[in-house]
Amino acid sequence: MKTLLLTDSRKLEIAEQPQPTVDADDVLVRVAACGICGSDAHGYDGSSGRRIPPLVMGHEAAGVVDQIGENVTRFKIGDRVTFDSTVYCGNCDFCSRGAVNLCDQRMVLGVSCGDYRRHGAFAEFVVVPERIVYRLPDGLSLEHAALVEAVSVAVHAVARSRAQRDDSVLVVGSGMIGLLVIQVLRHAGCSPLIAADQDAPRLALARQLGADYVIDVNGCDLPEAVRAQTSGIGVDVALEVVGKSSSINSAIEATRKGGSVTLVGNLSPQVEMPLQSIVTREISLYGRVVWRIPRMFAADG
Repeated sequence: MKTLLLTDSRKLEIAEQPQPTVDADDVLVRVAACGICGSDAHGYDGSSGRRIPPLVMGHEAAGVVDQIGENVTRFKIGDRVTFDSTVYCGNCDFCSRGAVNLCDQRMVLGVSCGDYRRHGAFAEFVVVPERIVYRLPDGLSLEHAALVEAVSVAVHAVARSRAQRDDSVLVVGSGMIGLLVIQVLRHAGCSPLIAADQDAPRLALARQLGADYVIDVNGCDLPEAVRAQTSGIGVDVALEVVGKSSSINSAIEATRKGGSVTLVGNLSPQVEMPLQSIVTREISLYGRVVWRIPRMFAADG
């Protein structure tokens, strides 16, 4: 089969590789569409350390079932499907409690980080266990279905933030995940919604998709600008969707006493945070790792 193979930092090649072997509990999917995650871009340039070549990247995908293992019962050849990016074991304590994103044996499709290598969906075919596969509704195109994994990240991030209707919320970063987070927050009834970014076209999209206010962070004191929109006290909830020290610190300082900050972005492996400000103002910090695709997106749930 043809694959898009990362052979070195900033080097991709069309390569022929063997079609994946289908074990008893596996589903072989002929890939129809695959998104390019920001983590793939940082894997491409070598900055993340989680895309060690050689590797077939890609984890936001949809396609058609081409082959099934002998134990597979929920799918048949020809079914239109998508799948989780996280391959979980289904047996550990976390999986037993439903927290499959925290699985002790978790692997992510299209990732190689030293601990494991799991080829992904920048390929004609990808093999995944039946337990992470979802049948698609007839009316959902395969191209749109490839975005379901990214939407699930945003849904889980907002759930982790514990944002409530009428809470004031700041979203730092208006890339794809940030824009999806804004839409989920708008659906949840949060208001006012404030989007911050350094890119004017992204901010225009943020406003179009539900932000009440947008802030260009270039040459701006973001916490001060946020307080100006919140009667001087800061937002109830902030979500940081970048993953670097400066934006995390701004999100924390823009949050009111007793508020919460959810860290969604993971651009940097390590960051510095204002510990005294967090402790003395009782800011709650939440981390977010990708969740399974919500059943509301699937035809078989």
